[in-house]
Amino acid sequence: MAGEARRARGGGGAARRAERSAVSFETAKYIERNIPNFEILSEEALEIIERNADIILEEIGVNFPDNPEALALWREAGASVDGERVRIPKGLARELCKTAPSEYTQVARNPQRNVVIGGRNLVLAPVYGPPFVRDAAGGRRYATMGDFNKFVKLAYMSKWLHHSGGTVCEPTDVPVNKRHLDMLHAHMTLSDKPFMGSVTEPSRAQDSVDMCGVLFGEQFVQDNTVMTSLININSPMTFDDVMMGALKVYAENNQAAIISPFIVGGAMAPVSVAGTLTQVLAEVLAGIAYSQLVRKGAPVIFGAFVTSIDMNSGAPTFGTPEAAHITYGAGQLARRMNLPFRSAGSFCGSKLPDAQAAYETSNSLNMGLLSGVNFMLHACGWLEGGLVSSFEKFVMDADQLGTLHHLAQGIQMDENAQALDAIREVGPGGHYLGCAHTQANFKAAFWKSDLLDYKPFETWSEEGARDTQTLASLRVEKMLADYQQPAMDPATREALDAFVAQKKAAEPDSFM
Repeated sequence: MAGEARRARGGGGAARRAERSAVSFETAKYIERNIPNFEILSEEALEIIERNADIILEEIGVNFPDNPEALALWREAGASVDGERVRIPKGLARELCKTAPSEYTQVARNPQRNVVIGGRNLVLAPVYGPPFVRDAAGGRRYATMGDFNKFVKLAYMSKWLHHSGGTVCEPTDVPVNKRHLDMLHAHMTLSDKPFMGSVTEPSRAQDSVDMCGVLFGEQFVQDNTVMTSLININSPMTFDDVMMGALKVYAENNQAAIISPFIVGGAMAPVSVAGTLTQVLAEVLAGIAYSQLVRKGAPVIFGAFVTSIDMNSGAPTFGTPEAAHITYGAGQLARRMNLPFRSAGSFCGSKLPDAQAAYETSNSLNMGLLSGVNFMLHACGWLEGGLVSSFEKFVMDADQLGTLHHLAQGIQMDENAQALDAIREVGPGGHYLGCAHTQANFKAAFWKSDLLDYKPFETWSEEGARDTQTLASLRVEKMLADYQQPAMDPATREALDAFVAQKKAAEPDSFM
């Protein structure tokens, strides 16, 4: 008995020592804006765009190719169907959209990390979709599952990120028909932040729902939204059967979808801002209306991925004034529909995490905050027009997301913030370094980067004159070294492992 008591005391001491030595990190709550949105369009301009979007839907129509079930739903709802072309009478799409919720909660496996999407909130999620990765040591290369796992860990450890995301890079060393299983498994086990499901096949969307049933419980998934996934419209005005099939699966199962045109101005939409906004609205109206035909009340987000094109090279351009105009305008249109809004991100066209990347990314991130975005995909890690997920840029961007949190707080005007006592104490010609107000407030007074160098030149030089990319490489290494996997019920983990293994064994590998 005494031995058991000694072992218990020793175990408690070991636990306390482990707790003292454990790496501590914090995840900030999603942003709740206390600043106004920037509204660029007048009431007259908004009405013109809405009227023209109705004309597009009624007179030109949208295509739903290879999808007889969707065509039947549209016909039953009162649309005119000619082949794969659907023409929607004026006002019908907007009326159907009214059953979509204005906001919803996405539940994470750690309830403290739940996010509310809509209203005045902003949820930040990492880069999505690149087939390549880059780091300072290995350069540009095809992404692997090992790279994917590292990004999930970095997202989990990043204070200002609220979401684990989805395809943070495309792991090309895993068969196409099975990689979605490994990616979801990584999000579910390496992080406890909310995540996205697969959309590359309707069957893979169903696998995502089924895996969530293992993680959360099947009935819980039907009663709660545990995924927010990306459904791209094939602009201009085409709703392909793969994406619409995935949307159908998610809507039927009460899971959220970002319904987002994929706009490169001058290629997939007109070169004018007003023309592009009109097409964006028409496409979003049709896509969200279809989700509500599948299931009234299905949670959706008004999406707008917009960029312009370099007319000499044909390459997309980012951080431009035109993209800002479109994003601001789309935010107004989304709010008029009383729907959550997705847009913006750490967009840039640069090949390296350099000055071009920083300028374009800064423009895009600030634009997203001021335009009223509620869900920002690609908030960190985006490089080379979305072809590359960069480890260094991931941590550079993730660090700078802290500025969005602090900007969104607005200006405090309570008695402490007015600081009259400090001004009285210091008086003319003094300084505030030692005054009581400074001593009471300095720890939380200013946002401070965890990455950028503010040291004197001499110190910076003595430490190797390191540039930002070098500092970011070191931060990547430290964050991965500090990473500690969040706890999971062993039975749940075993069930997830078994589900993935069974699904993989059920069909041969395919890399096509």
